[in-house]
Amino acid sequence: MANILNGGSPMKKRFLALFCVLTLLLGAVPSAAALEGESRRAAETLASLGLIASVPSQEALEAPATRLQSTELLVRFAGVTSATREVSVQEYAVSQGWVTVTGGQHEAVPSSEFCAALLRQLGYEGFTEETAGLFARRIALTTRDYAETLSLGDLYQLVRDALAFPNREGVPAVRKLEEAGLCTQAQAQALFPEELTARQVADRHMAAVFRLDTYYTEEAYENDARSNGGSGFFISSDGLAVTNYHTIDSAVRATANLITGECFEVERVLFYDTEADLALLRVSRTTRDQKTTVPSFSFLELAEDPALRRGDPVYTLGVPLGLTLAISDGIVSATDHEVEGYTFPCVINTADISHGSSGGVLMNVYGRVVGVTTGAYSAGNNLYISVPLIPILSADWTAEGVTLAEVAEEARGSR
Repeated sequence: MANILNGGSPMKKRFLALFCVLTLLLGAVPSAAALEGESRRAAETLASLGLIASVPSQEALEAPATRLQSTELLVRFAGVTSATREVSVQEYAVSQGWVTVTGGQHEAVPSSEFCAALLRQLGYEGFTEETAGLFARRIALTTRDYAETLSLGDLYQLVRDALAFPNREGVPAVRKLEEAGLCTQAQAQALFPEELTARQVADRHMAAVFRLDTYYTEEAYENDARSNGGSGFFISSDGLAVTNYHTIDSAVRATANLITGECFEVERVLFYDTEADLALLRVSRTTRDQKTTVPSFSFLELAEDPALRRGDPVYTLGVPLGLTLAISDGIVSATDHEVEGYTFPCVINTADISHGSSGGVLMNVYGRVVGVTTGAYSAGNNLYISVPLIPILSADWTAEGVTLAEVAEEARGSR
């Protein structure tokens, strides 16, 4: 086999370990200035769409948002104006089932309460007002864990992010504004272009990626003596997920650990191919501690025909070194590259990965999966390998599958 190291070179691994730790320590909490700027940008977006009358002062953005302000914005967000409703915004929101609290309209709105109202407006189910914030993070409606109550700036950021988010039927919320005549298609495309930046990819798709922890004995599983197998990502809302085969090789148990901190067990392996280095998993929707069953997961769309060319920008999402979910960007260096030991030609790209990134996502600028991050040439710089999705696309996604222990036993028998 070619001189390939799964997940990155040792020197780069040590450097990235130090770098990632420093990054986590220095950048774990966004600066006040960054959040102020984000609130203002969100307000400018909402004002340009006519959802708010004007951009408030910084003092107003930092002040608590009231229930009345949140309800007014929620109704406007749905494309409903005073000309199309015959009752007050509060009465309208209650009649639609979005809002359940009718008192204290001038009091600060709790973040969980507004998240629940926004999720109901988008047609989602399977949460309570207490769990709405966690639910919103799990499905990638927001990436932030907001404080107990929202500032006006927080409120604007939540609604701004929700504009590009699909409702339960898969339609971006901004389309409602187009239908209501509150904005033009050109305005919507200018604000939410089809090609995504790294920031947009992280915000919209990070929730679908997880750290894959593996256990090589039942005793290790019972004692939570995990090994960081790598990364993985969901490709369906009911828990189908993809990773590299080598991340689960010899493991008898595995868990998917989400950005929310929730942990779910890998139930079955529906398909695996050692030479393509791919595995299709089914992840339980019940947390490992058996306390919560979730209705759905955030998931990624597969590009059935990636049509990649040299120079195309790409992004990777994964969990390098098992530390934290991370994104990197680069370009395609080569397509259809023959790599010894792999069934299908691979993609060579410059989007940085490290040990622990194996099984993560290679994504195009449209937010679709075009490969699975696998490894790197150890004798070279920026020569990262991703395997194509061809076997996953042709696999039986409805198969009963086998357990990880059965896969491990079969692998031992074939060696």
